[in-house]
Amino acid sequence: MDARFTRMDHHDGISRYGASLIAAVARLAQVTMLIHDERQLALLPELPWVKINSPLSPLEPLVSRHVNKLGADLVFCPMQTMGSWGRKYPLVLTLHDLIYYEHPTPPGFLPVPVRVLWRLYHKAYWPQRFLLNRADTVATISHTTLGLMRQHRLTSRPIRIVGNAPQNDQAPRDSQLAPEKSLTYMGSFMPYKNVETLIHAMAELPDFTLNLLSRITPERRAELEALIPAGASVVFHNGVSDAQYSELLLRTTALVSLSKAEGYGLPLVEAMALGTPVVVADTPIFREVGGTAARYVPADSASGFAAAVRELAKPEAWAARSIASVAQAATFTWDDSAKELLAIAQQLRRQHGPDRP
Repeated sequence: MDARFTRMDHHDGISRYGASLIAAVARLAQVTMLIHDERQLALLPELPWVKINSPLSPLEPLVSRHVNKLGADLVFCPMQTMGSWGRKYPLVLTLHDLIYYEHPTPPGFLPVPVRVLWRLYHKAYWPQRFLLNRADTVATISHTTLGLMRQHRLTSRPIRIVGNAPQNDQAPRDSQLAPEKSLTYMGSFMPYKNVETLIHAMAELPDFTLNLLSRITPERRAELEALIPAGASVVFHNGVSDAQYSELLLRTTALVSLSKAEGYGLPLVEAMALGTPVVVADTPIFREVGGTAARYVPADSASGFAAAVRELAKPEAWAARSIASVAQAATFTWDDSAKELLAIAQQLRRQHGPDRP
């Protein structure tokens, strides 16, 4: 399993997805992790590993030269970019979302040459088709993304859902205990995340505090701070540990997001698993993840968002949403995702015969 997209100090979405899936699969099958830096091991389960080139290396197209030697029954990559030239093993590549076709600004942590290629890559669909069609099977994490992939005919390969899921190492909060008057946002500050509308809405929620948890550049923070209404309480945490994140979720009234595009929305299901209600934009992917437990509002409506928060602050409404949230989150598990990936491996093994590694 390709673990080279694991971060070295804290998880982002792709990093957490890969590490969690690796841990779940390892409970059912023998797993070897592919890494490119031993510092990644701090965020990965204790499993056998092999060090190869970085996925951003010019050598990536030839990475199969190293992987072929491992005799794998299946190689799974949590992205779609893994090199495949000369491979001798079944390969599953993953596409999480199509966000960057509509919102082409690349993540800021990428090197400048990669950001330039990123923009060019997302100007047309054919490069995506080229990458995905190199796989035997393509994985994605939601029915919403699967539908978009089929709409744009992104691959001729079978598409299977190997979904995201919350961590299950904490009990949910007591739905009868009143939460503090705070709101929690976990996510980046890229324009499509629409944090601006959350901040504008705080003008109508003077008794609430909005906690913005993720790391942020000084320039972006200054832009957002200029939008804070007079008298509003907005706190920039500039990064939190997993323990701090969970502790905040166990106190807050709701996790909130008015993001206009997501591949899944992992913070939603993480919050719901702890019994924390969510107030989110009314989008197909949030509907898929939040089910009937979430409270939905128009993405650009600051007043609609504020009204939903005030309604949720009523004790009876909050308790009902908290209970429903736990039930909805329980429909997503890493064990189910691991079993689906193993089913893919078994199917590909049968298709390619016993002589293929």
